[in-house]
Amino acid sequence: MSVTTHRTRPFSANQRLPELDGPSVLHKPEQAGELLADFIHRYPKLLILTGAGVSTDSGIPDYRDGEGAWKRKQPVQHREFMENFETRQRYWGRSLIGWPVMRNATPNPSHYYIADLELRNHSSLVVTQNVDRLHQKAGTHGVSDLHGRADEVLCMSCGYRCPRDNVHERCADLNPDFRQYKADIAPDGDAYLDVDFSGFRLADCPQCSGILKPDVVFFGDFVPKQRVNSALDALKASDGLLVIGSSLMVYSGFRFCRYAKEFGKPIATLNLGRTRAEELADLKLNARIGETLKVSLDQL
Repeated sequence: MSVTTHRTRPFSANQRLPELDGPSVLHKPEQAGELLADFIHRYPKLLILTGAGVSTDSGIPDYRDGEGAWKRKQPVQHREFMENFETRQRYWGRSLIGWPVMRNATPNPSHYYIADLELRNHSSLVVTQNVDRLHQKAGTHGVSDLHGRADEVLCMSCGYRCPRDNVHERCADLNPDFRQYKADIAPDGDAYLDVDFSGFRLADCPQCSGILKPDVVFFGDFVPKQRVNSALDALKASDGLLVIGSSLMVYSGFRFCRYAKEFGKPIATLNLGRTRAEELADLKLNARIGETLKVSLDQL
């Protein structure tokens, strides 16, 4: 469906269910799913942008509450990680507990429903802010890992790359006393562990002794330009933008809503809670993600 159709007959959920106006109202999956199915019927080829809310049912915590505010301590900053040896000790020490949870996580129904949208040719590309690779595990082929992937580690000096499990095992062997610790899990392979990390021994690059870092865009760093441009090209070629499970408080994701509006593309958001795109979205659904997607797929 062309962009011109959107401009001449804009999508309006409010004409049918005025109660969906309020972002604080939790919408029933049956209502939300019907509206989302209608949106997909009108704009059948979508760029899908996903966030942490898609993976919470897989046991991976998110960072923000329903109002988009931080509900946990902010994650490590890129500059701090690169410049501060103690920060790297703390990061890798906590990772000994947090990483296995992310590594062993399995896709939940939302991931499979999104893969089904691709099978039905409704998804031109899934751009995910998550680093857990669960979309790929669920069978989605067209995925752009906007913020990188947590399962690989990169040397910041020579470019050496290896599976994260290799570094995890090296850190565990170098620090056997840390195997005893238990802690609550934090987002992105982190954990709430508050101990003395001063004696933690780091696993440096085996080729050049450089700093090893997960191949993830930490806060304060930049998404590679080519990755952004490729996603924007897919957005231009799509009929619209569907945001699932993201508050869009981080600009790297929110920018796609800004560009969608600039390109004349309709926007739908499906998220538990408020998003940063309240003023931009044509359809705003505050509903449980998996149940809503199931209802939509049943109607497509």
